[in-house]
Amino acid sequence: MDPAHLDELIALEDTYWWHVSKRRLVLGLLERGFARGCRLVEGGVGSSRDLLEFAQRGYVARGYDAMPESVANGRARGLDVVEHDLEQLWPVEDGSVDVVVLLDVLEHMADPVRVLNNVHRTLRPGGGVVFTVPAYPFLNGEWDRALGHHRRYTARMLREQAAAAGLEVERLTHWNAFSLPAALAVRGLQRLMPPSEAPAEFPRVPFLLNRLLIGLGDIERAWLRGLPMPVGLSLFGVLRRCA
Repeated sequence: MDPAHLDELIALEDTYWWHVSKRRLVLGLLERGFARGCRLVEGGVGSSRDLLEFAQRGYVARGYDAMPESVANGRARGLDVVEHDLEQLWPVEDGSVDVVVLLDVLEHMADPVRVLNNVHRTLRPGGGVVFTVPAYPFLNGEWDRALGHHRRYTARMLREQAAAAGLEVERLTHWNAFSLPAALAVRGLQRLMPPSEAPAEFPRVPFLLNRLLIGLGDIERAWLRGLPMPVGLSLFGVLRRCA
């Protein structure tokens, strides 16, 4: 991650609609599937804002990140964060972790199956993975290249990678459907323009629009409690180690 993008995350993650909606979605999955007090590891902590929330909710939380600036920021928040490359064997006992959290991480990995194999090794039988990844390979564009994405995902791709690592898909669906039309329009316009070297930045929105988008995210989360979402800019779900 570009250090400038980390600074942007730190500045925005408390209030920006994308981060707020994703955090609420992930917390809902965690609290429905994994008891507070269980051992949690987050791979790729970024600004550590989500890891802080997990710790405050009562999870015994540790984070790994390959970026020294991310590690230093997490430690400054009082969190247990270790500098580590997720593609290398994780510094944790085999079968000792209840839940691993991977939020928009796998797309950054040159070998995501290797990462998921490391996850499988660390999880106890019955343990799980809460994840999000960007969807739709055809939307791959300047934003993805600026962030260092190796891929965007289809549901089939995610299922194949999970199966290769011995993990079973418990839940897999789209989310963030309400911003898909805007993303399609932006990607279409970008393809008509010369390539840009501009850094990846979240588009700023007025306060009231930001609140509206958070509200739409809440409506979508309510829908997802009972029904899958057929479309959306991201995929999310839960994987399980069954043996």
